[in-house]
Amino acid sequence: MASDTSKSGYVTVADGIRLRYWQDGPASGPNVVFIPGWVQTAAQFKKQTEHFKAKYRVTTYDHRGHGESDKPSFGYRISRLAADLEAVLTHLDLRNAVLVGHSMGAAVLWSHWDLFPHDRISKLVFIDQSPSMTVNPTWSPEEATEAGAVFQPSQRFDIASGLRGPQWKEAWTGLARSFFTPDVDPEDFEWSLAQQMKSSPETAAALIADHVALDHRDVFPRINVPTLVFAGRGSVFPTAAAEWIAKQTGGRAEVFEKEEGGSHFLFWENPEKFNRILEEFLTT
Repeated sequence: MASDTSKSGYVTVADGIRLRYWQDGPASGPNVVFIPGWVQTAAQFKKQTEHFKAKYRVTTYDHRGHGESDKPSFGYRISRLAADLEAVLTHLDLRNAVLVGHSMGAAVLWSHWDLFPHDRISKLVFIDQSPSMTVNPTWSPEEATEAGAVFQPSQRFDIASGLRGPQWKEAWTGLARSFFTPDVDPEDFEWSLAQQMKSSPETAAALIADHVALDHRDVFPRINVPTLVFAGRGSVFPTAAAEWIAKQTGGRAEVFEKEEGGSHFLFWENPEKFNRILEEFLTT
Protein backbone atom coordinates (compact mmCIF):
# COMPACT_ATOMS: atom_id res chain seq x y z
CA MET A 1 0.00 0.00 0.00
CA ALA A 2 1.20 3.53 -0.80
CA SER A 3 0.27 4.65 2.72
CA ASP A 4 2.80 2.20 4.16
CA THR A 5 5.56 4.37 2.76
CA SER A 6 4.23 7.69 4.07
CA LYS A 7 6.95 9.67 5.77
CA SER A 8 7.36 13.12 7.25
CA GLY A 9 10.04 15.01 9.06
CA TYR A 10 12.28 18.05 8.88
CA VAL A 11 15.12 19.16 6.66
CA THR A 12 17.54 21.50 8.45
CA VAL A 13 19.01 23.99 5.99
CA ALA A 14 22.36 25.82 6.13
CA ASP A 15 21.18 28.67 8.38
CA GLY A 16 19.66 26.25 10.90
CA ILE A 17 16.00 26.61 9.90
CA ARG A 18 13.91 23.42 9.84
CA LEU A 19 11.55 22.83 6.92
CA ARG A 20 8.68 20.40 7.41
CA TYR A 21 8.24 17.88 4.59
CA TRP A 22 5.92 14.99 3.71
CA GLN A 23 6.38 12.06 1.34
CA ASP A 24 3.81 9.58 0.11
CA GLY A 25 3.60 6.86 -2.51
CA PRO A 26 5.98 3.98 -3.35
CA ALA A 27 9.57 4.70 -2.33
CA SER A 28 10.76 3.40 -5.72
CA GLY A 29 8.26 5.51 -7.69
CA PRO A 30 9.25 8.45 -9.91
CA ASN A 31 9.77 11.63 -7.88
CA VAL A 32 7.27 14.49 -8.11
CA VAL A 33 7.85 17.52 -5.86
CA PHE A 34 5.13 20.14 -5.32
CA ILE A 35 6.31 23.62 -4.29
CA PRO A 36 3.64 25.90 -2.81
CA GLY A 37 3.09 29.56 -3.55
CA TRP A 38 3.13 32.72 -1.47
CA VAL A 39 1.71 32.02 2.02
CA GLN A 40 0.45 28.64 0.76
CA THR A 41 1.19 25.34 2.50
CA ALA A 42 1.95 21.83 1.34
CA ALA A 43 -1.57 20.84 2.42
CA GLN A 44 -3.01 22.81 -0.49
CA PHE A 45 -1.70 20.09 -2.82
CA LYS A 46 -3.67 17.39 -1.03
CA LYS A 47 -5.85 16.70 -4.10
CA GLN A 48 -2.68 16.08 -6.10
CA THR A 49 -0.99 13.98 -3.41
CA GLU A 50 -4.06 11.77 -3.12
CA HIS A 51 -4.13 11.24 -6.89
CA PHE A 52 -0.45 10.75 -7.66
CA LYS A 53 0.65 8.71 -4.63
CA ALA A 54 -0.62 5.51 -6.25
CA LYS A 55 2.30 5.49 -8.71
CA TYR A 56 4.63 8.32 -7.77
CA ARG A 57 6.83 9.28 -4.85
CA VAL A 58 5.17 12.57 -3.96
CA THR A 59 7.11 15.10 -1.87
CA THR A 60 5.63 18.31 -0.48
CA TYR A 61 7.04 20.78 2.01
CA ASP A 62 6.34 24.10 3.70
CA HIS A 63 8.57 27.08 2.97
CA ARG A 64 10.24 28.77 5.95
CA GLY A 65 7.71 30.92 7.74
CA HIS A 66 4.86 28.84 6.34
CA GLY A 67 2.66 26.03 7.65
CA GLU A 68 4.56 23.73 9.99
CA SER A 69 8.10 24.89 9.15
CA ASP A 70 10.19 27.09 11.44
CA LYS A 71 9.27 30.78 11.40
CA PRO A 72 12.44 32.86 11.75
CA SER A 73 12.60 36.62 11.40
CA PHE A 74 14.86 36.42 8.33
CA GLY A 75 15.29 34.86 4.90
CA TYR A 76 12.08 35.99 3.19
CA ARG A 77 13.34 36.40 -0.36
CA ILE A 78 12.99 34.17 -3.42
CA SER A 79 16.71 33.38 -3.64
CA ARG A 80 16.71 32.10 -0.04
CA LEU A 81 13.68 29.90 -0.76
CA ALA A 82 15.51 28.55 -3.83
CA ALA A 83 18.42 27.58 -1.56
CA ASP A 84 15.93 25.92 0.78
CA LEU A 85 14.56 23.91 -2.15
CA GLU A 86 18.07 22.78 -3.04
CA ALA A 87 18.53 21.62 0.56
CA VAL A 88 15.29 19.60 0.38
CA LEU A 89 16.29 17.92 -2.91
CA THR A 90 19.76 17.11 -1.56
CA HIS A 91 18.74 15.97 1.92
CA LEU A 92 16.02 13.65 0.59
CA ASP A 93 18.27 12.62 -2.33
CA LEU A 94 15.53 13.21 -4.89
CA ARG A 95 16.73 12.31 -8.40
CA ASN A 96 15.12 12.59 -11.84
CA ALA A 97 12.49 14.72 -10.13
CA VAL A 98 9.61 16.56 -11.75
CA LEU A 99 9.29 19.87 -9.89
CA VAL A 100 5.85 21.52 -9.85
CA GLY A 101 5.72 25.12 -8.63
CA HIS A 102 2.55 27.09 -8.05
CA SER A 103 2.57 30.90 -8.11
CA MET A 104 5.58 32.05 -6.06
CA GLY A 105 6.66 28.40 -6.07
CA ALA A 106 7.24 28.77 -9.82
CA ALA A 107 9.43 31.82 -9.15
CA VAL A 108 11.37 29.70 -6.64
CA LEU A 109 11.95 27.17 -9.43
CA TRP A 110 13.21 29.90 -11.79
CA SER A 111 15.58 31.23 -9.14
CA HIS A 112 16.74 27.68 -8.35
CA TRP A 113 17.46 27.02 -12.05
CA ASP A 114 19.44 30.26 -12.14
CA LEU A 115 21.52 29.49 -9.03
CA PHE A 116 21.99 25.74 -8.63
CA PRO A 117 22.92 22.62 -10.65
CA HIS A 118 20.11 20.98 -12.61
CA ASP A 119 21.24 17.36 -12.30
CA ARG A 120 18.31 16.28 -10.09
CA ILE A 121 15.62 17.77 -12.34
CA SER A 122 13.94 15.87 -15.19
CA LYS A 123 10.97 18.16 -15.94
CA LEU A 124 9.49 21.46 -14.73
CA VAL A 125 5.86 22.53 -14.29
CA PHE A 126 4.82 26.14 -13.64
CA ILE A 127 1.31 26.95 -12.39
CA ASP A 128 -0.01 30.46 -13.04
CA GLN A 129 2.92 32.75 -12.37
CA SER A 130 4.12 35.63 -14.51
CA PRO A 131 7.83 36.14 -15.30
CA SER A 132 7.78 39.73 -14.03
CA MET A 133 4.87 41.05 -12.00
CA THR A 134 5.79 44.74 -11.92
CA VAL A 135 5.56 46.99 -14.98
CA ASN A 136 8.71 48.68 -16.19
CA PRO A 137 7.51 52.15 -17.27
CA THR A 138 9.67 51.93 -20.42
CA TRP A 139 7.94 48.77 -21.69
CA SER A 140 5.45 48.70 -24.53
CA PRO A 141 1.96 47.36 -23.70
CA GLU A 142 2.89 44.14 -25.53
CA GLU A 143 6.02 43.66 -23.41
CA ALA A 144 4.02 44.25 -20.23
CA THR A 145 1.43 41.65 -21.29
CA GLU A 146 4.05 39.03 -22.20
CA ALA A 147 5.83 39.60 -18.88
CA GLY A 148 2.51 39.22 -17.06
CA ALA A 149 3.14 42.52 -15.29
CA VAL A 150 0.01 43.39 -13.32
CA PHE A 151 1.41 45.88 -10.78
CA GLN A 152 2.64 49.43 -11.10
CA PRO A 153 5.98 50.04 -9.29
CA SER A 154 4.36 51.80 -6.32
CA GLN A 155 1.98 48.90 -5.74
CA ARG A 156 4.88 46.70 -4.64
CA PHE A 157 5.06 48.79 -1.49
CA ASP A 158 1.31 49.39 -1.20
CA ILE A 159 0.57 45.65 -0.88
CA ALA A 160 3.35 45.10 1.66
CA SER A 161 2.25 48.17 3.65
CA GLY A 162 -1.32 46.93 3.71
CA LEU A 163 -0.20 43.61 5.16
CA ARG A 164 1.82 45.43 7.81
CA GLY A 165 -0.96 47.86 8.72
CA PRO A 166 -3.85 47.73 11.21
CA GLN A 167 -6.24 46.44 8.51
CA TRP A 168 -3.89 43.60 7.54
CA LYS A 169 -6.53 40.89 7.92
CA GLU A 170 -8.93 42.63 5.53
CA ALA A 171 -6.11 43.28 3.02
CA TRP A 172 -4.98 39.66 3.19
CA THR A 173 -8.51 38.27 2.86
CA GLY A 174 -9.21 40.45 -0.18
CA LEU A 175 -6.00 39.31 -1.85
CA ALA A 176 -6.76 35.68 -1.04
CA ARG A 177 -10.28 36.00 -2.47
CA SER A 178 -8.80 37.14 -5.81
CA PHE A 179 -6.98 33.79 -6.09
CA PHE A 180 -10.26 31.89 -6.65
CA THR A 181 -13.27 32.11 -8.95
CA PRO A 182 -16.53 33.45 -7.44
CA ASP A 183 -17.87 29.87 -7.56
CA VAL A 184 -15.36 28.45 -5.10
CA ASP A 185 -16.92 26.58 -2.17
CA PRO A 186 -16.97 29.02 0.80
CA GLU A 187 -15.69 26.30 3.13
CA ASP A 188 -12.79 25.62 0.77
CA PHE A 189 -11.92 29.30 0.75
CA GLU A 190 -12.03 29.56 4.55
CA TRP A 191 -9.81 26.47 4.85
CA SER A 192 -7.33 27.93 2.36
CA LEU A 193 -7.29 31.26 4.18
CA ALA A 194 -6.59 29.49 7.48
CA GLN A 195 -3.68 27.65 5.85
CA GLN A 196 -2.30 30.93 4.52
CA MET A 197 -2.56 32.66 7.87
CA LYS A 198 -0.19 30.14 9.45
CA SER A 199 2.32 32.70 8.12
CA SER A 200 2.65 36.04 9.90
CA PRO A 201 1.65 39.34 8.26
CA GLU A 202 5.33 40.41 8.42
CA THR A 203 6.45 37.24 6.59
CA ALA A 204 3.73 37.76 3.99
CA ALA A 205 4.72 41.41 3.50
CA ALA A 206 8.48 40.77 3.28
CA LEU A 207 8.06 37.97 0.74
CA ILE A 208 5.56 39.77 -1.48
CA ALA A 209 7.81 42.85 -1.64
CA ASP A 210 10.71 40.74 -2.91
CA HIS A 211 8.62 38.47 -5.12
CA VAL A 212 6.81 41.15 -7.13
CA ALA A 213 10.04 43.11 -7.79
CA LEU A 214 11.83 40.31 -9.66
CA ASP A 215 12.20 39.83 -13.41
CA HIS A 216 12.96 36.20 -14.36
CA ARG A 217 12.68 36.54 -18.13
CA ASP A 218 16.35 35.80 -18.85
CA VAL A 219 16.08 32.39 -17.17
CA PHE A 220 13.65 30.76 -19.62
CA PRO A 221 15.85 30.45 -22.72
CA ARG A 222 18.35 28.52 -20.54
CA ILE A 223 15.87 25.87 -19.38
CA ASN A 224 16.67 22.65 -21.25
CA VAL A 225 14.25 20.14 -19.71
CA PRO A 226 10.63 19.55 -20.77
CA THR A 227 8.24 22.15 -19.38
CA LEU A 228 4.50 22.47 -18.88
CA VAL A 229 2.84 25.79 -18.05
CA PHE A 230 -0.66 26.18 -16.59
CA ALA A 231 -2.74 29.37 -16.63
CA GLY A 232 -6.33 30.35 -15.90
CA ARG A 233 -8.48 32.94 -17.63
CA GLY A 234 -10.01 33.75 -14.26
CA SER A 235 -6.59 34.55 -12.77
CA VAL A 236 -5.12 37.99 -12.18
CA PHE A 237 -2.21 37.04 -14.49
CA PRO A 238 -2.71 37.32 -18.27
CA THR A 239 -2.60 33.96 -20.05
CA ALA A 240 -0.28 35.55 -22.63
CA ALA A 241 2.48 35.31 -20.01
CA ALA A 242 2.12 31.51 -19.79
CA GLU A 243 2.12 31.23 -23.56
CA TRP A 244 5.28 33.38 -23.70
CA ILE A 245 7.03 31.14 -21.13
CA ALA A 246 6.06 28.01 -23.07
CA LYS A 247 7.46 29.52 -26.26
CA GLN A 248 10.72 30.47 -24.57
CA THR A 249 11.24 26.99 -23.08
CA GLY A 250 9.92 24.97 -26.01
CA GLY A 251 7.19 23.65 -23.73
CA ARG A 252 3.42 23.87 -23.88
CA ALA A 253 0.81 26.01 -22.19
CA GLU A 254 -2.50 24.69 -20.86
CA VAL A 255 -5.13 27.37 -20.28
CA PHE A 256 -8.20 26.69 -18.13
CA GLU A 257 -11.33 28.73 -18.89
CA LYS A 258 -12.80 30.67 -15.98
CA GLU A 259 -16.00 28.58 -16.18
CA GLU A 260 -14.00 25.39 -15.54
CA GLY A 261 -12.30 26.65 -12.39
CA GLY A 262 -9.57 28.51 -14.25
CA SER A 263 -8.46 30.65 -11.31
CA HIS A 264 -5.03 31.17 -9.77
CA PHE A 265 -5.91 27.97 -7.86
CA LEU A 266 -6.94 25.98 -10.94
CA PHE A 267 -5.35 22.83 -9.51
CA TRP A 268 -7.71 23.11 -6.53
CA GLU A 269 -10.88 24.20 -8.35
CA ASN A 270 -10.55 21.66 -11.18
CA PRO A 271 -8.27 18.90 -9.88
CA GLU A 272 -9.63 16.28 -12.30
CA LYS A 273 -8.51 18.19 -15.38
CA PHE A 274 -5.29 19.41 -13.78
CA ASN A 275 -4.25 15.95 -12.57
CA ARG A 276 -5.07 14.37 -15.93
CA ILE A 277 -2.96 16.85 -17.89
CA LEU A 278 -0.09 16.64 -15.42
CA GLU A 279 -0.17 12.83 -15.51
CA GLU A 280 0.02 12.89 -19.31
CA PHE A 281 3.06 15.14 -19.05
CA LEU A 282 4.70 12.86 -16.49
CA THR A 283 4.28 9.77 -18.65
CA THR A 284 5.38 11.19 -22.02
